[in-house]
Amino acid sequence: MMDYKDYYNTLGISKTATEGEIKTAYRKLARRYHPDVNKDPKAEDKFKEVNEAYQVLSDPEKRKKYDQFGSEWQRYQSSGGQPGGFDWGRWQQAPQGGQPGYRTVSQEEFNDMFGGLGGFSDFFNTLFGQSGFSTGQSFSRGSRSPQRTAQSAQSMEHEVEITLEEAYAGTKRTLQFEDGRKIEASIPPGVNTGSRVRLSGQAGGADLFLKIKVLPHSVFTRKGDDLTATVPVDLYTAILGGEVSVDTLGKPVRLTIPEGTDSGKTMRLKGLGMPNLKKPTEFGDLYARIEVHLPGHLTPAEKEKFREIRNMRHA
Repeated sequence: MMDYKDYYNTLGISKTATEGEIKTAYRKLARRYHPDVNKDPKAEDKFKEVNEAYQVLSDPEKRKKYDQFGSEWQRYQSSGGQPGGFDWGRWQQAPQGGQPGYRTVSQEEFNDMFGGLGGFSDFFNTLFGQSGFSTGQSFSRGSRSPQRTAQSAQSMEHEVEITLEEAYAGTKRTLQFEDGRKIEASIPPGVNTGSRVRLSGQAGGADLFLKIKVLPHSVFTRKGDDLTATVPVDLYTAILGGEVSVDTLGKPVRLTIPEGTDSGKTMRLKGLGMPNLKKPTEFGDLYARIEVHLPGHLTPAEKEKFREIRNMRHA
């Protein structure tokens, strides 16, 4: 029995949440359940659920289409329908006369409705259907379907979406073929968008290539093996110096801020970037771009102190 997934509930936000509220909720939960930080056996599954919810709700188009489908699910429940009886292959609408009815939704319509998002739960796999085999990813039609490659008339290629965290640590995908055969494919650490993982002899005796697509991250941007992140620093630390916490794809680290650090300054954290695909023991760097935040809601006494400093410097 397939259950509807409430992504708003997963992130602990309302259906009217803003883009900023969605991102804040995701960062908080992703940090809490990241397998490198949380050793609870259930943390990894929770982390995947949080990531799946964020990938949908952070994309305006996917969020809109998800909301449309969700409203139909709620209408079905309110009419007394049971979860096990919901027809996942149909789309509910009100025909002429105002009475509820159903029309069949094609595979292409579901793919178009949700943008081919895959790599996550059975919820999406059921909506999209499978063609040939699955990776826990949607093998949607058109450009995302398994395709013959130029290397061989028999070789096949399929795009697989993974998170930046999975690209950092390496991950696995289970492939299921139409004949029921299953294999587990290992995706090594350090892959990037465009990387291809070869599964020798797995396409009817020929090779199957998994073409990797690394999803955008809410904190880090990537260039090769290097990562860049914006690090907020309060005004006082920027002026007087101090330390701030910086998130990495592993554990957070402490970064020393020199006195008089300007907003926009970039500081290099050696070896805290992505692993090199060919040499996984070697890592790129993490570049922390400083963003100085001004204090808000100053009291009259605090404002007077700033005036005194200004007058001292202009004396």
